[in-house]
Amino acid sequence: MTLPFLAHLDVVTDADVLASLSHDDAEWAPVGRAVAAVRPRTTAEVQEVVRACAAQGIPIVTRGAGTGLSGGANAVDGCLILDLAKMNKILEIDVDNQIAVVQPGVVNNNLKAAVAEHGLWYPPDPASAPWSTIGGNVATNAGGLCCLKYGVTRDYVLGLEAVVGGPAGDYGTAVRVGHRTTKGVAGYDLVGLLVGSEGTLGVVTEVTLRLRAARAAAPRTVVGAFPSIVAAGNAVAASTRRGLLPAALELLDKACLQAVEDWKHLGLSATAEALLLAQIDTPGRAGDDEATALASAFRDAGAEWAEQSTDEFEAEALFSARRLAYPALERLGPVLTEDVCVPRSKVPAMLAAIEEIAARHQVSIATLAHAGDGNLHPLIRVPADDPAAQVAAQAAFEEMLQSAIAMGGTVTAEHGVGLLKRRGLRQEQQPGVLAMQQAIKEALDPRNLFNPGKILGDPDL
Repeated sequence: MTLPFLAHLDVVTDADVLASLSHDDAEWAPVGRAVAAVRPRTTAEVQEVVRACAAQGIPIVTRGAGTGLSGGANAVDGCLILDLAKMNKILEIDVDNQIAVVQPGVVNNNLKAAVAEHGLWYPPDPASAPWSTIGGNVATNAGGLCCLKYGVTRDYVLGLEAVVGGPAGDYGTAVRVGHRTTKGVAGYDLVGLLVGSEGTLGVVTEVTLRLRAARAAAPRTVVGAFPSIVAAGNAVAASTRRGLLPAALELLDKACLQAVEDWKHLGLSATAEALLLAQIDTPGRAGDDEATALASAFRDAGAEWAEQSTDEFEAEALFSARRLAYPALERLGPVLTEDVCVPRSKVPAMLAAIEEIAARHQVSIATLAHAGDGNLHPLIRVPADDPAAQVAAQAAFEEMLQSAIAMGGTVTAEHGVGLLKRRGLRQEQQPGVLAMQQAIKEALDPRNLFNPGKILGDPDL
C-alpha cells in the first residue's frame, strides 16, 4: 500500500526498516503489519499526518526510541508508524524559572547534559536514559533510579502540546494543556491524564518540564552484600521502617552482576547472592550520618558486609552495572521482563514469591529492582527456540502479576500496560474503574485511531 497523500514527507516503506520500527523491546508481544512509517520534524507535520490518517481510517501507532518493554509501541495491522525520533530539539531552557521545553524525540541523557551546563538537573532517570526519549518517558510515565526520592516523569511535566481528535476539534487539532508556572490547578488535570497514556489519546509533540538545581556534590554510595535475595529485601523493608530515604536504592542479584561483568569487564566481583546499591545526596554531616545509618540497617538485616564506598570509580562501576543489567542478560538470549510494584514492606515476600514461582515452573529468573520503592524487575531468561520454556516463562510471568496484586501491589510501575499487561490490568482494577477509563478513551479518541488495542484492548489478543 502506498500513501501518496503523504509523499512529500519523510515516509518509510522499505520492508526491513519498517519491520525494525514496528516493535519495541518487549519479548513475545504480538506485532502487526504496518503500511508505512512517517518521520515528522514539526508539530505541523504531525497534524498533517493525523488528518490524513483520519481521512483514510488508518490507525496511528507512535514510537520513540523503541526501548519500551510492554509492546506499547508495537504495530497493529494496517497502521501507520509515527516515528518521532527526528523531533529531537531542545526548544528552550529557562534558567530563571527552571524549565525546559523539548520535542518528544530528545534523548533523556542529552537533556540532562544540556541543562547541566546551566547548573540545572532533570531527575527522572530510567535505566534506558542513554537511549530512551522524553516522549517515550512521558508515554509510560517512566521512573528510574532516583524516583525513590525525586519522583517519576509525571512529577516533572508541567505542560504538553498534543495533536488530538474528538471533542477538541477535527483529528489533527493541536492543543496545549498544563502551564509553565510552578503551581496550577485550573480545570481537570489533562497533563496527568496524557502522561502514561501510551499514545492512546493523542500524539505528544512538545513537553514543558520542571527542572531542579544541580546537586552540589557527588552522592555518597552505600553498598551491602547479602547471602540471599530475600535478605536484601529485608534490608529494604528495614530501611523504610527507620525512615531512611536515599536518592536511590537498587538491587542486583548475582546473575545480573555476573552477566554485566562477563560483557563489560568492569572489575566487579559477583560473589554475594545479592547487592543493594544506595545513593545518599544529603549534603554535609547529615549525609554522613544518613549513610552510616543505612549501612547499619543493611548489617542489622543480615548483610554479609555493608560499607560506604570511598572509591568513586568503583561506585560508578556498580551503578553502571545496574543500568547495563538488562541488555547484558538480553545478549544471552530472550528475556521476558516483569515490572511489578508492591508496598515496600512487602518486598521480602514478593522476592520470596518470585523464587518460589521460578522453582515451580523451572524457569531461570534474574532479578534487579528499584528496591527502595518496591518496583521489582524479575527477568525471565529463556533458551532461544524452546517453545516449552516459553510457555513456562509466560505462566510464571502471569503468576508474578497475581502475587503482586495479592500483596496490594500493581502490575506495572513504569513500563506501562501496552500489550503484555492487559490481562493483569483487568485483574488489578475494578470493573467500574475500567469502565471509566474506557469512557475516557472513547470520548477523546472516538474513532479509536490512536494506538488501538493497547492498555484497554482485548487482553486475549
